[in-house]
Amino acid sequence: MKINAAIAGIGASEFGRGLTESQLTLAARAFKRALDDSGLRREDVDGLSIHMGSPIGLDYDRVAEGLGLNIRYVNQCWLHGRFVTNALQHAALAVSAGMADVVACVTSINMTRERAFLGGPGDMEGNREEGGTHGENPPFGLTAPAGGAALSMRRYMALYGATSEKLAAVPIAMRQHALLNPDAIMKEELTLEKHQTARMVVDPLRLYDCCMISDGAVVVFVTTEERARDLRQKPVRIAGMQGVRSGRDEFIFAPPGLGIGQQPTTNVRSRPIDTEVYRSAGVDRSDVKAVYTYDAFSPLVLFVLERYGFCDAGEAIDFVQNGRIGPGGVLPVNTNGGLLSEAHIAGSTHIREMVRQLRGTAGPRQIPSADVLQWGTVWGDSIIMTAA
Repeated sequence: MKINAAIAGIGASEFGRGLTESQLTLAARAFKRALDDSGLRREDVDGLSIHMGSPIGLDYDRVAEGLGLNIRYVNQCWLHGRFVTNALQHAALAVSAGMADVVACVTSINMTRERAFLGGPGDMEGNREEGGTHGENPPFGLTAPAGGAALSMRRYMALYGATSEKLAAVPIAMRQHALLNPDAIMKEELTLEKHQTARMVVDPLRLYDCCMISDGAVVVFVTTEERARDLRQKPVRIAGMQGVRSGRDEFIFAPPGLGIGQQPTTNVRSRPIDTEVYRSAGVDRSDVKAVYTYDAFSPLVLFVLERYGFCDAGEAIDFVQNGRIGPGGVLPVNTNGGLLSEAHIAGSTHIREMVRQLRGTAGPRQIPSADVLQWGTVWGDSIIMTAA
């Protein structure tokens, strides 16, 4: 099926830690701002693709009722960061197939009020029957998502000689982007010294290698390209997509071939299956002006650059040095500041930032001639967005 989908509106609540509003209140605030941004009316929205379900969140019918919607298409996925792509892709498929005219992709989260989700009493990630999908293994002390990322980074360091000092270039670049973003929670400069003297979370990951726990909401409206052209904002085209990869070759926090879990230890990175998105979008990798990824932990940025072929195996740790992924770099990554420095709204803030960049409204963060941007994660899903 040919994709015929564009983003026509974006809205967000405030971001913070310890916000007192409910998930539905935050979602409603973001929804209203997306209506104002797009020029759509509430009655125009007839689809929901919500990224706020179990284990923390509301069901779709409560969201529709709370927002005053009458809908004819629903997709609902767990409030894991990996499903922000799922929510957006389902919306694109729905409008392309004529199953809905306008789909609201809704992410709303109260992480600081729901600490049982990550590391609190009754932790729902680490205490599953077989551990969690991030590599949590309670009998061995790995009870939080950071454990799997740390395991992968330790293996990467052993193979390629990477160091914690070099890894610091990733969170430092994210903080430099965030300092240009008035919506970012983190407002202080991050230096190498500050990174290196911060407490260890799971060796080798230090405090600033781990994302924030925060609250907020983002809403994105998806419709057809024709409909989007008649609305208030410059449309942003969803040009190509590929889905999450899963199987024995995959581990959520490692590129294929690193040898984590059941992965092979041969170098199989940047395979044809990993780069289908470029053909789908009709672009070359060299056309991509910036990369956006789920930076829950610093190593994931390295692994994404290698999975999609921007760097060869083991080369990303050197590529990210000297500001190459920071403001004005050769390949900016997460110009909003990412989960490490803007806010952790399960990756949805990155989609909002991509829209701003392609509209040319990102202010001091604006990438010159931004026309092709890529969202891609270490677990293989990707979306190419282009200026319409």
